[in-house]
Amino acid sequence: MITKEATAPAPAPARADHEPPRPARKRRPAWDEVPRWQIYLPLGVYLVFTLVPFYWILLFALRPAGSTSLVPWPMTFDHFEKVWTDRSFGTFFQNSVYVGVATLVMTTLVALAGGYALARFDFKVKRVFMLGLLCSQFVPGALLLVPLFEIFAELQMINSLGSVIIAETVFQLPLSIILISNFIKNVPYSLEEAAWVDGCGRFRAFRIVVLPLLRPGLIAVGSFAFVHSWNHFLFALMFLNNQSKQTIPVGLNSLMSADSVDLGALAAGGIIAAVPVVIVFAFIQKWLITGFSAGAVKG
Repeated sequence: MITKEATAPAPAPARADHEPPRPARKRRPAWDEVPRWQIYLPLGVYLVFTLVPFYWILLFALRPAGSTSLVPWPMTFDHFEKVWTDRSFGTFFQNSVYVGVATLVMTTLVALAGGYALARFDFKVKRVFMLGLLCSQFVPGALLLVPLFEIFAELQMINSLGSVIIAETVFQLPLSIILISNFIKNVPYSLEEAAWVDGCGRFRAFRIVVLPLLRPGLIAVGSFAFVHSWNHFLFALMFLNNQSKQTIPVGLNSLMSADSVDLGALAAGGIIAAVPVVIVFAFIQKWLITGFSAGAVKG
């Protein structure tokens, strides 16, 4: 009789009693664990690099003509009086305010209508239209000078503030429409539907329900249009020939001649040009950040 011996299973390999410890991962330091000097040092360098030019502008604007002192003392306001009266900066300032406010209003209204149409309606050429708006941002403003000049010449609008307002509005509309449309998309459509059920028409539902929620976006678009039209130089230079119609950027350019530059008057004019923009951003900073971030998230 043949017997088969049962084969015992092979013994499992002996396990080491102690495995070698794995190297611990380095934990990245949190912000509150970083030494303070590593934060304040680069911020201080950047602050000095940013504020030094502003100090030089204030220095030239406030110290007497011919002085070489590094401290504006004795302080004088003769340069401000000179540019405001003798160099017609009072007129330039008034024209810039008119152009900026008008551009703000027109850009906001047209962008609000166009943005609502893009956000709430579907039509065949919607994608093509959006692509055209995006591609228009790659066109520099200098390329628009000749065709716009020909159009305004035919309409007899040369040397008129209306030509600058229209040009600035057209130049600002693509980005403004995109921002407003993205902001409207963040407003639930059900809110408008609920207003329709309660008896409101489309316009009234938009005015009562949607428009109050668009305040940050409208402030962002309006402030961007105002600041750009306030600082823009090309359109005002090309379309305005009469000195009584010129704006502040063109007025600043007139302070520089081929032979000499009045640094005190130029610095005073730069401060006059910068003060309204600084005031605007100081009051709307919170709304501006909210509007741009909300309008750029969803598309």
